[in-house]
Amino acid sequence: MERPEYKYDKIQKIPKVMETSIKFQLLIVACINIGQIIVGYSVGWSAPIIPKLQDKSTSPLPEPITDLQASWIGSLLYIGAMIGPYVTGILSNLIGRKPCLLIGGCLNILCYVLVITTKNIAMVLALRVISGLGMGITTVCNLVYVGEIASTHIRGILLTSTGIVGITGTLIVYAVVPYVSYVTTGYIALAGSIAHVIGLFFVPESPVYYAMKGQEIKAAKTLNLLGRSSDLNKILDTFAQKIGDASDKIKDWIEIFTIKSNRMSLFITFTLGALQQTSGVAVVLFFATTIFELAGSSIRPDVATIIIGVTRLVSSIIAPTFVERSGRKILLLVSMAACAFSLGVLGLFFYLNRIQSSVIESIGWLPLVALIIYFFSYEAGFGTIPNAIVGEMFRANVRANGSALAITLTWLVGFGLTASFTTMVEVLGGDVTFWIFGGTCVIAFFFTYFIVPETKGKTLNEIQEMMS
Repeated sequence: MERPEYKYDKIQKIPKVMETSIKFQLLIVACINIGQIIVGYSVGWSAPIIPKLQDKSTSPLPEPITDLQASWIGSLLYIGAMIGPYVTGILSNLIGRKPCLLIGGCLNILCYVLVITTKNIAMVLALRVISGLGMGITTVCNLVYVGEIASTHIRGILLTSTGIVGITGTLIVYAVVPYVSYVTTGYIALAGSIAHVIGLFFVPESPVYYAMKGQEIKAAKTLNLLGRSSDLNKILDTFAQKIGDASDKIKDWIEIFTIKSNRMSLFITFTLGALQQTSGVAVVLFFATTIFELAGSSIRPDVATIIIGVTRLVSSIIAPTFVERSGRKILLLVSMAACAFSLGVLGLFFYLNRIQSSVIESIGWLPLVALIIYFFSYEAGFGTIPNAIVGEMFRANVRANGSALAITLTWLVGFGLTASFTTMVEVLGGDVTFWIFGGTCVIAFFFTYFIVPETKGKTLNEIQEMMS
């Protein structure tokens, strides 16, 4: 159906803004990324917290936790995380992207209030599910929102920035949490969560959401604020046939599978995400301290995790620096190859340790070096670029639902892996376990080379045309 001309005439009279609008985009993303810091904090929280809960002198619980309970504390985050994206998928097209961001922020506040008031193991398990729920909503909505408000020439940089600030949150955990009380860890994240929610009140709604609802004047005003007035017609034309028909939520879900570009988007984003998870990153993040203890490394576990956190942060800056120059694909390929090599070396150390080789005593530093190489390579591409690709895929009316489906399927893989990690090590040994992770990176390399498209410099509409 055609857009009414009188609306279009009004839109043309809205004044354009100056170049400072790019700074406005950066300011918006800065507010959004406070929530991503909390997501990173939640992901890394279990690594230094589990030893505290296993030690009666530092645990707020009546009794130290068992190994099984420790495994659940690590993996339950994924239960909430798998539910969260569907909340975003349903509500983001119904009430808007901004309210979904606020819901995710409020759930993070609730989670860390529970940390401060923890009395028993049931509260710890419950807060991990709530934390995962907030993480799922925040992560998906951030990717959808940033992908829709960002200008084409900086979209890749802004989308990969969400990964960087998430790593910052994990680094804060590694550097601070081992040296403060359990309750203090809650106060730190609670302060950040409150700041995040306050900041969200000052960001605008997505212009794509306004266009979906037929609110063309509001869409135009927001695009002017963002310095993207030239994109107005493209966005409105995309939804010209959707106005008045967008309430059909079932149809939006069906279109994920019936429209070729959406099917390809789901296939690519889920496969990349699943391979990302089976590279073992969640296992290392959740059980970093435990891994160094298992390996018998000569480096103190708490010091090693801090070094890894710094490495992740430094290396993650590589992706935004080169993603709009060299493109997404080449960074992914180099990153995956290096990850495969480093995990192979870590598996070799576990093998030498298992056969009690005399060489082990002189290479106690090897697990740390291998994981530094792994995380440097991972965050330079494999860990950050798939998130950017999720924010660029799918047609606009199914972007929230498609992103939610891809990410929850990915996190389902992550949950299964983290829940079974201790069993894998017991049954297969650390060497075979990490060789499997390395083999996954090899598979990811070939998948990226043959299947994943290059999206550098393309608008969201051009990407959809290419996927078709």
